[in-house]
Amino acid sequence: MMHHIWWSLPLTLVTFFLARQIGMRYKSPLLNPLLVSMIVIIPILVFTGTPYDHYFAGSKVLNDLLQPAVVALAFPLYEQLHQIRARWKSIITICFIGSMVAMITGTSVALLMGATPQIAASILPKSVTTPIAMAVGGSIGGIPAISAVCVIFVGILGAVFGHSILNLMGIKTKASRGLSMGAASHALGTARCAELDFQEGAFSSLALVICGIITSLVAPFLFPVILAVFG
Repeated sequence: MMHHIWWSLPLTLVTFFLARQIGMRYKSPLLNPLLVSMIVIIPILVFTGTPYDHYFAGSKVLNDLLQPAVVALAFPLYEQLHQIRARWKSIITICFIGSMVAMITGTSVALLMGATPQIAASILPKSVTTPIAMAVGGSIGGIPAISAVCVIFVGILGAVFGHSILNLMGIKTKASRGLSMGAASHALGTARCAELDFQEGAFSSLALVICGIITSLVAPFLFPVILAVFG
């Protein structure tokens, strides 16, 4: 039976909500609550010599809420159903291209830099939400834990810098901003979109779902091709 520490759940909740209050007050993308929480909690675990498994076991209830939270994203989709019906062809095309680019670029760069096929397979599903990424990574010979880390890293980058990049590029349409964030940085990008604009959050959650489906279906066939070309 895995040991757990009683203070891991209170520590996580208190740190996250304090980080969220700070982020809301100072409005800096670098003060993303997840990023700040990691910066605070990781040194505490290192300083106290607490194994990650023990910390995870103590706050497992939060991880169990991840999948229901993803399902809850269906509500903003329902609110924007009329727009989705009117643009469904362009939305699916955008999500397909975004998924392909995300899978090909990350995996090919990893292989060109000398990564093993197992590591490359773990990186391939980096731009979809964690449960899907772990399942996809494991099914094509990757390591699910590494896939999860890649997802978190990509999500933080998108949540912190995504809107700044979109602003620099002059992209102002809410549908375009939402779809790009959802395709590139999954649930964390979607959460950031939902904080800033309800409509952006709806399109981002749509991209999250569609890209997850596309990645799940295409990855087993695409990975051997990438491996043959760049491996």
